[in-house]
Amino acid sequence: MIDLEPCVLSDPSSPLTATFVPQAGMIGTSLCDDGAELLGQRRGLTAYVDAHTTMGIPLLYPWANRLSGNDYRFGDVSVSLTPGVGGVHTDTFGAPIHGTLAGDTGWRVSARSSSMLTAELDFGSRPDLLATFPFPHRLQLEMTLAERTLTVCTTVTATSAAAVPLCFGFHPYLTLPDTPRQHWRIETPPMRARIVDAHGLPTGALAPHPARSEVLGETVFDHGFDQVADGAVFAVSGGSRRIEVRFDHGYPAAQIYAPASEDVVCFEPMAAPTDALRRGDFSVARLGQPGVAQFSIGVR
Repeated sequence: MIDLEPCVLSDPSSPLTATFVPQAGMIGTSLCDDGAELLGQRRGLTAYVDAHTTMGIPLLYPWANRLSGNDYRFGDVSVSLTPGVGGVHTDTFGAPIHGTLAGDTGWRVSARSSSMLTAELDFGSRPDLLATFPFPHRLQLEMTLAERTLTVCTTVTATSAAAVPLCFGFHPYLTLPDTPRQHWRIETPPMRARIVDAHGLPTGALAPHPARSEVLGETVFDHGFDQVADGAVFAVSGGSRRIEVRFDHGYPAAQIYAPASEDVVCFEPMAAPTDALRRGDFSVARLGQPGVAQFSIGVR
């Protein structure tokens, strides 16, 4: 039986808590401010483990969002993906989406305190994972909760001469439980929009996206962006609460997601744009040169 024991972090300076479940893919299941849950629970943890339906703050690895086909090539390595095999799952149009680590049980906690959690996954020791992403490495997540801010730092350390593409991301589902969605205000930084088609895949068209502040209301988002600067801040506010997602460093791309059917908005930090693994638009981690990316969620 899988041990789904949660790890609860406490902020020494406030009633804010954060909960992660290492044996369910290191997913964040709660960000709770004095009894108010700020993460969309959607269908819950069991559905995430059993059916890979996302909730809370899931890790999207080794690629975030969709791929435009079931194969990719990097250097001399060609990879074919088979939906339903090796952790590959697809969207409603059959596109591989959000990588292969949803609910993965291979995480091991390496350090823990009341306000900090570090866990690692040895990707290179897993033939099942290397079959779809054949670049040996260690993956580490470090979560810290302090001063009303949850900080998530990801480190990718190559363990062979093969460079490791950095195309991962996170999908924080944010909600303001005490304020109707019609009154939520979202703020986005200056960046560049990557126009997508009806299947959510980039068309190649680009457009400027100046900084904006707007009422979310009934607006639906599933939009991709790049040219996101280090330190860029996305925010949703309503009533007496404001949640900020800061792309501290290592996340030059983003996805904004706000479906019509749910009271959530997502500002998704991405190490590379949608479909980068097939288009080659990504940075890499090399032996002796780890890839490090960090974002934070502040509750004001």
